[in-house]
Amino acid sequence: MAATTVTGVRSTTAGRLTALGRAELTLLVRNRTALFVALLMPLLMVLAMKSSLDRIDLGKAGMTIAEASVTGGIGMVLLLVVHLNLVSTYVARREELVLKRLRSGEVSDREILAGTALPGVGLALVQCLLLVVAGVALLDLEAPRRPDLLIGGIAAGVVLLTALAALTAAVTRTVESAQITTMPMFMISVAGSGLLVPLEVMPEKMAAICELLPLSGVMMLVRAGWFGAGDTGELMTAIGTALAWTVFSVFAVQRWFRWEPRC
Repeated sequence: MAATTVTGVRSTTAGRLTALGRAELTLLVRNRTALFVALLMPLLMVLAMKSSLDRIDLGKAGMTIAEASVTGGIGMVLLLVVHLNLVSTYVARREELVLKRLRSGEVSDREILAGTALPGVGLALVQCLLLVVAGVALLDLEAPRRPDLLIGGIAAGVVLLTALAALTAAVTRTVESAQITTMPMFMISVAGSGLLVPLEVMPEKMAAICELLPLSGVMMLVRAGWFGAGDTGELMTAIGTALAWTVFSVFAVQRWFRWEPRC
């Protein structure tokens, strides 16, 4: 009886998440602006990143331009497709009273947030996979040496940026203002978390500070997974940083996320 009950609960939860994800995917396909940000913006940013890396001495980081572009591109995909896209989505659903109506049913708060995030997360994972395949097949890069760390870094980035998107949505009044509220996270991540400039080429004191930024741990895990580099201390620092920001973000979302429009 207990096994049957547990199985039933899991099936019901999966069904609710699937229904929410399917509905969000339909809305995403109909929203041309959101679809552009999710599908084409990461590619354009990777190309822009590649041209910018020509002016950076990557010798200290032990990377080529192609390697830095592909690994930085993974972070860019997570940042744009998960974080930026989800902030606008959460705000739009809140202002349309969709979140309020969903809460009146049997769907839990976590299921609402997770189901809403499913299409963006799925697109991000597919694009990360395509970047890995393209890097190996088209740019003659070596295959990732530690796939476990690479997958773990991407998974950590998805969870962290989903939570940060919900937290950012809590202080975002309208979909239009999301372009402003997401800018700080975008700027500090691109400039300081190793997406554009690897931490290894930064001055030592600056790199020590940048290691503590939200996305820095994720990027350290992604690059360690691809190149097989990094000692145990560096990996533990990366894991600790990503975990600390995730725990903080989840706690803050539970405390301050807004389910109804502001009066």
